[in-house]
This record gives sequence, C-alpha cells and structure tokens, in this order.
Amino acid sequence: MYRALRILARSRRLPRAPASASAPGWSGAAVPPSWRPNAARTASQNTFRIEYDTFGELKAPNDKYYGTQTVRSTMNFKIGGVTERMPIPVIKAFGILKRAAAEVNQDYGLDPKIANAIMKAADEVAEGKLNDHFPLVVWQTGSGTQTNMNVNEVISNRAIEMLGGELGSKKPVHPNDHVNKSQSSNDTFPTAMHIAAAVEVHEVLLPGLQKLHDALNAKSKEFAQIIKIGRTHTQDAVPLTLGQEFSGYVQQVSYAMARIKAAMPRIYELAAGGTAVGTGLNTRIGFAEKVAAKVAALTGLPFVTAPNKFEALAAHDALVELSGAMNTTACSLMKIANDIRFLGSGPRSGLGELILPENEPASSIMPGKVNPTQCEAMTMVAAQVMGNHVAVTVGGSNGHFELNVFKPMMIKNVLHSARLLGDTSVSFTENCVVGIQANTERINKLMNESLMLVTALNPHIGYDKAAKIAKTAHKNGSTLKETAIELGYLTAEQFDEWVKPKDMLGPK
Repeated sequence: MYRALRILARSRRLPRAPASASAPGWSGAAVPPSWRPNAARTASQNTFRIEYDTFGELKAPNDKYYGTQTVRSTMNFKIGGVTERMPIPVIKAFGILKRAAAEVNQDYGLDPKIANAIMKAADEVAEGKLNDHFPLVVWQTGSGTQTNMNVNEVISNRAIEMLGGELGSKKPVHPNDHVNKSQSSNDTFPTAMHIAAAVEVHEVLLPGLQKLHDALNAKSKEFAQIIKIGRTHTQDAVPLTLGQEFSGYVQQVSYAMARIKAAMPRIYELAAGGTAVGTGLNTRIGFAEKVAAKVAALTGLPFVTAPNKFEALAAHDALVELSGAMNTTACSLMKIANDIRFLGSGPRSGLGELILPENEPASSIMPGKVNPTQCEAMTMVAAQVMGNHVAVTVGGSNGHFELNVFKPMMIKNVLHSARLLGDTSVSFTENCVVGIQANTERINKLMNESLMLVTALNPHIGYDKAAKIAKTAHKNGSTLKETAIELGYLTAEQFDEWVKPKDMLGPK
C-alpha cells in the first residue's frame, strides 16, 4: 500500500524549476513553460504546497488559502507583527467588493460556474469566516496591492476547493484573471477603504455617539432646576443651571454626529472601475456603476460610483475629511470628559459638585480611593484620535500624480478612530454618565459663597461699586451682603431683591 502511494506521488511530481528561479525572491524572467506547474506541487510531509508567480515559486502552507504573493509579502514586510495586520473591516469590505465584481462580471460573460464559486468564497470572506487566512501587515506597498492579492488568492483557492480542484493550481479559478477581473489594486483598495469606513461609521461610531447624546440629554433634563455657580477661566463666574451646563455637552455631541454625517456622501463614492490610473482600462462600459449598485445592495448603504476616478485613486480627501470630523469629535469628548471629572473631583478637597459612579478600586496603596477612570479612558481615546488624524493628514497630502500610496496607513487610522470613539462613547455612557448624581449640598454652598453674584448689582449701582464690593469682601473674608451694606452702597432689602441666582439664568 505504501509503495503504491509513493509511486502515485512520483507520477504526479512535476519537473523541478531551475534553482535560481525557484528561490524565494527570484527576479528573473517569466517562469519557463517547460517547468511551469499546472497544479500545486506537494511539499515534503504535506506541510506545504508549491505555488508560483512571475518571480518564481514558493512554499504556501497547506492549511491556508493564500498563495505566493501573500507569502512574499510576509517575507518582505516583517514590520510590527500580528498587532499590525490589515484591519479585518478592510478584509470584509474586500469580500463584499469581490462578490459584487464577480456578479457583474458574470453579466458580462464570466463563466457562471466560476462566478458563483467566487461569490460563495467572497461571502465567506465578508462574513469573517476566513480571517485566519489574511496575515499581511498594514506596512506594505502603499497601494495595498499585496492585500488585494491576498484576497484574490484566498478567494481563488477557496473557490477551487469548492469546485473540487487543487489548491494553488489557479484552475479553474485564477486569482488575477477571474477574481480580479476588470479590477486593479489601485481601485479595489480605495473601494474597500470606503466600504470599511462607511460600515464602521454606521455600525459603531454613530450608534455610540447617539447613545452618549441621549444619556447626556436625559441628565440635562434631570438637572434642569439645579442652580450652580458657573466658571470661566477656571474661576468663579455667574450662575447657570447644571442642566444648562450639560446641555452644552449635548449640543457638542449632536454637532459631532452632524459633522460625521456631512462627510459621508464623499465616502459613499467608490473608485471601482477606475482600474490602474482612473481611465477604466480593461473594464466594460457600465461596470463601475453596476459594481457600486451591487455594493449598495449588499450593505444597505447608498454607495455610488465616483464621478471622477482620477481623484478617487490619486487623492483621499474624503477620508481626511471624515478623519477631521472625528478629530473634532475627539476635541468635544476631551472637553466633556475633563469637565465631568473636574466637577466630580474630591470627594472632600475638590469641587465635588458631581458624584460619579464608583466602578472599581482605584489605588494599590490608598485604601478606599475611587478615581474617574471612564473620564481618563475617554480623554486617552481623544488624544489617540488626534494623533491618528495627524497621520491621516500626512498620508492624504501625499498623493503623487495618479496614485496616493499611503492607503493602508490611512484606512488603519480612520478605522481605529471610528472604533475607539464609538466604543468609548458607549463605555462612558454605561459606566459613568447614567450614574452621575448632583451633589446639591455642595453645589449650593459653592454658589452662595461665590463673589461673582455681585454681577447682578451692575445695573443698579454700576460696575465700579460692584467691583469694590467683591474685592473688599474677598480681602476681608466677609459676604457680599455684609460688605455692600458696610460700604453704604445699598440696604439689606435692596441686596435681597437684586441678588437672586434664579433670576440670573437668562435674558430679562
């Protein structure tokens, strides 16, 4: 039996390539027809199979669907390790795109048997079933070509397997001729970038911000009747309600969502159909429009073909714009989180106007200490998003001639920002905002002791006399009322009539 298996193995063994050509990284001429394999060559102990590309042949793991170009990328770009791999949302977006392209290519004459196999394999990619077959890092060619080929190889080999063929044979489904038909890395990668960004915005970022908005709005209404002292320049100012203060946060988050939504129409424009430089070489008339329509149908988002493919390949201003909106959102969240943690500082030596939820022990040495950890997490996220935007800005400004070659880095940072902002909004809402309480005793004490209530006297005794009252009271450690009477500027009755915090909350 074993002898028969060895004979069978020898009978299927293909001629060996010249040593110089078979070595990894060989950069000679095209593979000679005399030894070009027609099917995958099995490596020793069946651990690897031999696949080839225009540079020669390499070993590909038998338990993976990727092929030679993916292997070469793992050899040439050992940068960062597994934590720096291409984001899975990009891979899933490629699955959606490749499925759409195969469906359209079938309309233009691609063998239905091949097209259907590609679509089924692409669906598995889009559903995240093949995530382990995408090992490449972000730090590769700036066009994302290696990742596009990683996707092509995985879908090709999975489709071949579905059809009963041999992995690595490129028959009957070829990664370039069939999976990548009417496509280039230069238009597929930016298309995947836009699909991934749009999906992340709609599934993570906007829902997270909406949740935060609604929770802050509920607190604004809950605190509507609580009058407190305001602060400008971190110093005492005139009164407002705690609800009014929170309403500012509500509006900031509302504007954040509006800015992000305003950037989305340019994200919905897809580069597919532009191929290498934007001309649409090797596509058919109507291909771009049909692919965009298929992607829209698959995602439920209003994708359309980009009106100008040259811009879609050479510049990524749409992603810079979206990143800018997220950068502004980060600024808003930084302010909100800082305000809340400072208002909750204490419990005895700080402002102490807010009581924040106690979620976990805060110190390894100070017993009983509780810290505003959700505020700290949110401000760190905000700082990271600001840094991401700097990288996206640099990348977006470096589109040279017909192609921007900072694509992988840009989408990595855009997706990172969207995910972080969405997640921190949910975490901050559930673990902080909904549990915030007003410390009314402390709020009333600080308000009644504030010197800036003297502002209410301006219309009655003038700015200079009101300032004299405030400065004298502060110097002597006395109250505004005592000082005003002592200086002879007004009576006790007049002070009580004119200085009423509840009458200082808006225009008269």
